[in-house]
Amino acid sequence: ENNPKVERGSQDTFWNLNQHEALMYSRIQSVEVLLNKLRAICTKEDDTFANILDAVGEFGTFQRRLVVLICIFNIMAGFFMSVDMFVFGDPEPYCNTSWILTVGPNLSEVEQLNLTLPQDSRGSFLTCLMYLPVPWDLSSIIQFGLNHTVTCQDGWIYPGSIKQSLNIEDLVCGMEPEKDTVQTMFMAGTLTGSLIFGLLSDRFGRHPAILLSLLSLITFGFGTAFVSYFHAYLFFHFCVSQAIVGCVISSTSLVTEWLVGEHRAHAIILGHCCLSVGNVFLVWVAYSFPHWRLLFLLGGAPVFPLLICIWMVPESSRWLMVNGNVEEAKKVLCYAASVNKKTIPLTLLGKMHLHRKKVTKASLLDFYNNKRLCNLIVVLAIVWFAISYSYFTMSLKMKDVGVNIYFRELIRAFLEVPARLCSMLIMEQIKRKWSLAVTLLLASILCLLVILLPEGADNLASKKGEWPQIQALELISIKVLAIILGQFSLISACIVLFIYNAELLPTVLRTTGVGFTALFFGAGSISSLTVINQTSSHLPIFLCCISAILAFGFSYLLPEVQDQPFCDSLDY
Repeated sequence: ENNPKVERGSQDTFWNLNQHEALMYSRIQSVEVLLNKLRAICTKEDDTFANILDAVGEFGTFQRRLVVLICIFNIMAGFFMSVDMFVFGDPEPYCNTSWILTVGPNLSEVEQLNLTLPQDSRGSFLTCLMYLPVPWDLSSIIQFGLNHTVTCQDGWIYPGSIKQSLNIEDLVCGMEPEKDTVQTMFMAGTLTGSLIFGLLSDRFGRHPAILLSLLSLITFGFGTAFVSYFHAYLFFHFCVSQAIVGCVISSTSLVTEWLVGEHRAHAIILGHCCLSVGNVFLVWVAYSFPHWRLLFLLGGAPVFPLLICIWMVPESSRWLMVNGNVEEAKKVLCYAASVNKKTIPLTLLGKMHLHRKKVTKASLLDFYNNKRLCNLIVVLAIVWFAISYSYFTMSLKMKDVGVNIYFRELIRAFLEVPARLCSMLIMEQIKRKWSLAVTLLLASILCLLVILLPEGADNLASKKGEWPQIQALELISIKVLAIILGQFSLISACIVLFIYNAELLPTVLRTTGVGFTALFFGAGSISSLTVINQTSSHLPIFLCCISAILAFGFSYLLPEVQDQPFCDSLDY
């Protein structure tokens, strides 16, 4: 400090070091820029499909016809996704005591129940007990009454019940099917179906996977109307859920590989909106035809003509090319161009060739062997699990409000459409990665708002003296609004991630990867159902908030893929 020469020398040395570091940094940046340009040129040369699809037509008659067929598939899938809501009713079963009509044929229904059914302390009829029949005349029965009770011996009756549900078919009085078991079987079907159909689609093609899923939907969806046992119903329902998820992920991969640019995202979002159309169709059928067997008959019947239309769905030219079927891929592309009234230049078709003499077969083990792909799948799995858990927790919390099931399903169906359209607008403005982050951030804030509301807000209306009635209703309304907006945000995040997921994965493992990550979506829904049924009312929504924040944090690890060339192989 006291020697100015030493101080000046140290400053000169520091300045020289800074200049050297700045020069090295500029050189490194220049090299990185050159490498990025080289990669862009190479990927543009390798991605011949982008140029060929431009020649075929970005969104001509061929693509529009494909999107329409996929939308019809999704309408059928949306119908069967929520059919359980209307299969199981809550009728009041009473023992069949028609034996008394032999001695008193002019008795009304109320008089019959009063004489033959025991009552509890509040005067309500017991649902699973009856008085033991006696060989008396009507006047003796009225005078002395019946005293000995037994369980139902001649079946059950359902006074005032109009809706014919699965419960009515003798599944009462200790034999009621648990709705949680049915929902768990549906989720288990989505778990196994996503993986099975994902592997089949990448191994044998998108077209055979869609055809197989439609055949399964006809066999087990339409066939459910004829089952006679509850365990048979569970098995058929399990197979229906497999067919639904197989149709959705296979058709999504097909649309992803045939369309380019913004048309791809628009088509996938439109297809998912058709799932909501299927829900609305289900509500109308359930309200108009109140019988559970008619639901499956009317819902499965439209699948039959779809088998004729399936031959209009082409195979993915990208999948054919990646798997070595170059000539078949050229035929499909020429057919698509002819439908669009376009002509593909021979120079472009001549560029379609295999980069290697032998086609490399990908397998499920590549998700473990390929480090970059493994990291990507882990992040996608965590985000899918967190979004699924949060969404289903919010949906199950809506049941506590006590809204009619028909209105509840209609609200959910109509809520999903603007949420998906909103996600489309967001992606066009800020691309995939930031769209996912914004929707998850909004969902996290809304989940936190639900937690911060006073405890027991749903029961405030029944507590006198603590809160005025108007304040209680306001708090309940705010909580319901927060749950609805949270569902809105999570639906938007779900559709963004679905498109994001399909574009991130290579063609050789695209459907397998989508199906593999769908495993964690199903695991999140099952976890939500388990936590809500076995824990207190505060823990599920707290874990819902944690899950949304976790998904928001991990979404930053995903790379941006919008406006980037597709990756077909594992070497990309």
